[in-house]
Amino acid sequence: MSERLNPLTLPLQGSRLIEASAGTGKTWTIAALYLRLVLGHGGVGQDPTRALLPGEILVMTFTKAATRELSDRIRQRLVEAAACFRGEQSPKPEDGFLSGLLADFPVGELRSQAAWRLAMAAEAMDDAAVHTIDAWCQRMLREHAFDSGCLFDEELQANEAAMLAEAARDYWRQDVYPLSAEALAVALTVWKSVNAVVASVKDLLKMPLPADAGQGRLDERITDVAGLRARALADLKSGWVERAAEMQAWLDGQMARKDCPFSKVKLKPANYTGWIGQLSTWASDPDSGEIGLTDAARARLTTAGLRDAVKPGADIDIPACFAAFEALLVALPQLPEIGPVLRSHAVVRVSERMQQLKSQAGTFGFADMLNRLNTALNPQSPGPSGDQAQRLRQRILDQYPVALIDEFQDTSPVQLSIFDRIYRIADNAPGRTLLLIGDPKQSIYGFRGADIYSYLGARRATQGRHHVLGTNHRSTRALVDAVNGFFGGAEARAGEGAFMFRMPRGDAGAGSDGSAMHEGSGLPFLAVDARGRDERFVTSGGEVPAITLCLDAELRSKEGSRDLCAALCAERIVTLLNDAEAGFACEALPLQRLRPADMAVLVRTGTEAAAVRAALRRRGVASVYLSDKDTVFKTDEAQDLLRLLQAVAAPRDVRLARAALATALVGLALEELLALSTDDERFDSQCELLAQLHGAWQAQGILAMVRRALHSFGMPARWLATDDGERRLTNVLHLAELLQAASAQLDGEQALI
Repeated sequence: MSERLNPLTLPLQGSRLIEASAGTGKTWTIAALYLRLVLGHGGVGQDPTRALLPGEILVMTFTKAATRELSDRIRQRLVEAAACFRGEQSPKPEDGFLSGLLADFPVGELRSQAAWRLAMAAEAMDDAAVHTIDAWCQRMLREHAFDSGCLFDEELQANEAAMLAEAARDYWRQDVYPLSAEALAVALTVWKSVNAVVASVKDLLKMPLPADAGQGRLDERITDVAGLRARALADLKSGWVERAAEMQAWLDGQMARKDCPFSKVKLKPANYTGWIGQLSTWASDPDSGEIGLTDAARARLTTAGLRDAVKPGADIDIPACFAAFEALLVALPQLPEIGPVLRSHAVVRVSERMQQLKSQAGTFGFADMLNRLNTALNPQSPGPSGDQAQRLRQRILDQYPVALIDEFQDTSPVQLSIFDRIYRIADNAPGRTLLLIGDPKQSIYGFRGADIYSYLGARRATQGRHHVLGTNHRSTRALVDAVNGFFGGAEARAGEGAFMFRMPRGDAGAGSDGSAMHEGSGLPFLAVDARGRDERFVTSGGEVPAITLCLDAELRSKEGSRDLCAALCAERIVTLLNDAEAGFACEALPLQRLRPADMAVLVRTGTEAAAVRAALRRRGVASVYLSDKDTVFKTDEAQDLLRLLQAVAAPRDVRLARAALATALVGLALEELLALSTDDERFDSQCELLAQLHGAWQAQGILAMVRRALHSFGMPARWLATDDGERRLTNVLHLAELLQAASAQLDGEQALI
């Protein structure tokens, strides 16, 4: 059972799990707990009044941007609290935490000392221990090189792409080239080239693999799996020529009846005859692997699909062969697949080769770094002695008696093991503090090795010490209530719960020492209260429900469903935009009209995004596709902006100037480019513009320079007249913002370029 977290009274000893749904004030809470630790308010160890320095409070999260935000928010909170403790200002009326903290330090010497501590901590935040997990692990290996066994002369290689490509080429040459023609043909169905090997193993390098991965020669693995698949497929095909004939005969008989029970709109003889013919051909051909039926065929030829096609009031008994067809569709994807076997074989061999290359070059990667620290902390590992591992653990504990891990749901098994070896989560010892803060519903780094079972193991290890941030400060009450109702209903039903992770009692994991972690309840849905946006979304028809589900009962192909959903989505957006009364209503304030930028469409794939954008375009609505998978640095705009930056940094370099002026970013017409090549005066004027932009870059920064360049060359007006112009403009502005942020860490224009 989770307890509502009170940041003023939460015990700051032992290990605790804080579950924080979106919008519940996670960063605010971390900053609040940081204040208490700095002041020694219910602190660590035998002396609960011991105040900690920022360098002793380890705060970890997953991205550099998040560390900067956390550090800034903590610093701001320290400065604000110091001013309140000095009596220069009063806590805000809604800030009950700071008011309560102030009350716990009586006016006089105690409060003055607390104000000094807060001010000193704010000044020391530049040296605070706020890190990404990778950066912290690297720091520990270097600071404790003797105990960790890390070589002083090894270098961290942040980007291993070149080494991965070299290892993959070696694998292709040593394992794939020697294959027989038959085995090579099978391998080429998985990898068309060595580049495909790189793409397929890149993410698998971070994942746990089966015990037999990489064993044996590649040709042996191909032969084994091909044989298993052929035998299993032959077993599945057995009897299906006869069953297909039975299906055809029964359907023909039903359709020939005067009182035909089927709707001839939903079930057409021409369609099902073709489908069953494909099924029969597949069953009779021993070499045919793919059944080749459309989504509509697979849906209609099942018991449920046929019942959907029955006329209202009609009742029929559907033969067992149709249920068998449904079972066949379930069984086919479970046949032994060659792809996973080849990929797991490749990832083991490529990984081994990468380790050899790293050893030769004296480098290591981020994954190696985590594994090394985890191994160094393990007293049973073959590397360091048990005394070394214990000494390393104790030195890290002395250095960081308190650790707060933000976004804990995204930890990998290795990362969790490191924290568990240091802080021993299940022990809950009072001499150290570990606060695990996260929301498993927001886990997004599965591709990087994050494992929900790691989170569940930690949840069991902290059984009885679970706290929840129970108030949403971001969303409207209507939306919060709707989400609570939507997931709460699923959670209340018997079975696996709202998130399919309700675990049986006693299904315990293991701690870092091999002991069983405590029993737990898996991943429950925790309802929250609302204290967020005080507004309602309304249209001419009144207030709009917070969640609306649209159900299409008609069986359609995948493409048909996608196009229908895109059309309905676009139509709804246009209807809302054309509604003069659509907008956000708030008490005592005028209606805020709905704008296109207020709406977002979430899709699963780029294909779905293209369908929605096309449907919107047909209705005259512009849209921008934003995808985290497509980095903005790989866009055409990034390449063009690079050429422009090179020219602006050296405005008198004729070669660079011509390269920049010829880009689509600048967008000069062909005639104008030809004129520039022959008219020195016109070319000099463009070089002068580049020089002016250079001055703007030096005086105001790169963001201001890029904005000035956009308007100097008339880019916005020209781009926004095209279908993808808004996306192109967004890319350039996004790049400019990223460059502006990077410029604070880099020295000079060339470093930024």
